[in-house]
Amino acid sequence: MPGMNLSRPLAALLGTAAVAHAVAPEFFDAIVPPQLPGTRRFWTYASGVAEGAVAAAVAVPRTRRLGGYAAAALFVAVFPANVQMALDRSDEPVRQRAIAYGRLPLQVPLVLWALRVARG
Repeated sequence: MPGMNLSRPLAALLGTAAVAHAVAPEFFDAIVPPQLPGTRRFWTYASGVAEGAVAAAVAVPRTRRLGGYAAAALFVAVFPANVQMALDRSDEPVRQRAIAYGRLPLQVPLVLWALRVARG
């Protein structure tokens, strides 16, 4: 099954991101768009929990299809945080700005990867 080979690394990526939200929440707090209601820390932890749940769904064959679609939706949902991070780097050195803006198009292959896992 082609999706099977792609599912483990996707689950690992999402699981690692979930742990990072818990271990280093300050980094993620800083990129939460200020327009969201509530505290930035709430959104940091909520997105980390979502990533962990999606990682688990992708890892389990019975829920992999749903997990793949959930991962695609999650990658779309966190895109505004990546945009916020890029905008916040406008006063940083060119290298930092390039990294921040360079991350934006990477969301496309992540979404496609998740959809491929979902479709098996």
